[in-house]
Amino acid sequence: MSWHVVPIDFVIILFSGCFTFTGGKDRRSGLILTIPLCTEQTSMEELSSTLDYLLAYTILLKKYHLILISSHFLLGFEVILVSANKLTRYIEPCQLTDEFGGSLVYDHIDWVNKRLVFEKFTKESTSLLDELVVINDSEKSSQLDKERPPDCNFLPSLDPETVLQTGHELLSELQQRRFNGAEGGGVAWSPMDDELLAQPQVMKLLDSLREQYTKYQEVCRQRSKRSQLEDIQTKVMQVVNWLEGPGTEQLRTQWGIGDSIRASQALQQKHEEIESQHSEWFAVYVELNQQIAALLSAGDEEDLVELKGLQQQLSDVCYRQASQLESRQNVLQSAHEFHGTAQDLSQQLDGLLGMLCADVAPADGAAIQQTLKHLEEKLKSVEGALVGLREKGQVLMDQMSNQTSWSYGKDVPIDNKDNVDHIQGVMEDMQLRKQRCEDMVDVRRLKMLQMVQLFKCEEDASQAVEWLGELLDALLKTHIRLGDDSQETKVLLEKHKKFVDVAQSTYDYGRQLLQATVVLCQSLRCSTRSSGDTLPRLNRVWKQFTVTTEERVHRLEMACSFHTAAEKVLVQASPDQGDLPVEVEQETYEEVETVGKALLDRLTVPVIFPDGSEQYFGSPGDMASSAEHIRDKMKNANGALITACLVPDQFVLSCHILSPLA
Repeated sequence: MSWHVVPIDFVIILFSGCFTFTGGKDRRSGLILTIPLCTEQTSMEELSSTLDYLLAYTILLKKYHLILISSHFLLGFEVILVSANKLTRYIEPCQLTDEFGGSLVYDHIDWVNKRLVFEKFTKESTSLLDELVVINDSEKSSQLDKERPPDCNFLPSLDPETVLQTGHELLSELQQRRFNGAEGGGVAWSPMDDELLAQPQVMKLLDSLREQYTKYQEVCRQRSKRSQLEDIQTKVMQVVNWLEGPGTEQLRTQWGIGDSIRASQALQQKHEEIESQHSEWFAVYVELNQQIAALLSAGDEEDLVELKGLQQQLSDVCYRQASQLESRQNVLQSAHEFHGTAQDLSQQLDGLLGMLCADVAPADGAAIQQTLKHLEEKLKSVEGALVGLREKGQVLMDQMSNQTSWSYGKDVPIDNKDNVDHIQGVMEDMQLRKQRCEDMVDVRRLKMLQMVQLFKCEEDASQAVEWLGELLDALLKTHIRLGDDSQETKVLLEKHKKFVDVAQSTYDYGRQLLQATVVLCQSLRCSTRSSGDTLPRLNRVWKQFTVTTEERVHRLEMACSFHTAAEKVLVQASPDQGDLPVEVEQETYEEVETVGKALLDRLTVPVIFPDGSEQYFGSPGDMASSAEHIRDKMKNANGALITACLVPDQFVLSCHILSPLA
């Protein structure tokens, strides 16, 4: 018999054990159904209903020690009452369970479970097949009628995979040649005939189910592709509409460059916020582009054109918007650099102006040179910064001139006149400030060069004072010789005149330098720095030098007169001259005596300076040596005269005259 769907009440009865369907057969090949009537849980009505379901069975009713055999053929029953030991007349022992003294192995729970699985699979697979056919036919109709949208909400009530798996497991169970007997160690139990007959029915259902499920999977794939395509279209339009709408409007209203570095930083921060919003949409673009690329790689010809169109539209809008964002970022970066350079240049100009407006009070020429060098470096730095400002300003204006705004699919030129005017105004203002500083630097440079000259004149004037002091010191310490004869004395006089000329030149040079300092101080509008110090020192040293040189000249002239007179006496006393008139000799001797004595007295007198201070020529030893030389020469003159005189009176007179010098 074929298997049918078991009512739930029958399932309960079957599980209770009121019926056992062992799979055994009687000698007429009728299947045996055993009903133990000793149970109190089953009513006669339940037994009657269940028997109507289980037709064509040989029924064994076990009650006490008698066996009731009932064979149901078509609509009638044949009932035989036999004892247990005579049951084998009608049924072979191998077809009876051990309960009836046979050897047939039977597992009632296993049989009920397989029966329920079969009934469940048959019901679910049949219902699922009907649903899949409806779904597949509906999808096919929607493909033929493009205007009618498919019913995408119609889904099978059961999971096809689960139903198929149940069917395969059931078929595997039905196809087994052994059921539990081998595992239990009993006699092998072959499948019952109705189980063997159920296999083709299960296989047919599985084949039909697989066929419809394969079609349904294709329907689902088409639905998924169509849904994915529609989702992509929706998202693409969302991205495009936002970028061409609010995104473009954000950029269109943000074209300023600011008027300071702080303002440009604020604009950069605002642009970063705009970029952050765009980044979210660009991330959607990347995801959509990957999805489109995956669909394109699938190779569905009918969707290629539409997908490529969506991809191109999305890419064009995104790249155009990204280009505008990058262009705007470049403009803001250039504006930030321009304002930064302008701020640095302004600070440099302020610093330079502060230096130029400050009073100059350098200590010396080296400090002035250092200040001048610092000014030149500052000015050079300002010039370099101004050149950099012009370059950055030009770059910024070039970038702005190349900017265009994309508004609803059209290029809209941007009016940057205010920005350009601001850039040019900043550069012109910096140029004017730099020019004013240059003019002031020129004035300061001239003033500082004059100060360098002033310091140089003061330094050279002080040097002239030192030189005069050195000349005075040399005159007093080294210019002490009076000469050994008149000729040497005259040479010393000539050298002394040259020495005095050098000193006079030094003094005149110092005076000229001090006069130049007066003129420079008047030009610089500063007080005369050197007249209270250097000029008095110069005049004091010069007066000391003048007094000293006059004394030196006077001593050299006296020495020259002395040597001349002495040499005349020596010549007159020479034997080659003969006798001389007494009057001439007397006058000459008196001159030698007078000049020599005066010269000796002069050597003992110090040089008295205008301020009352005194200074001697050379050391005491030097003066003693000069005096000794004069005395020796006077003695020589007297001795020569005595030797040459023949008249005693003359000799006595000469000795009397020279005696004080002895």
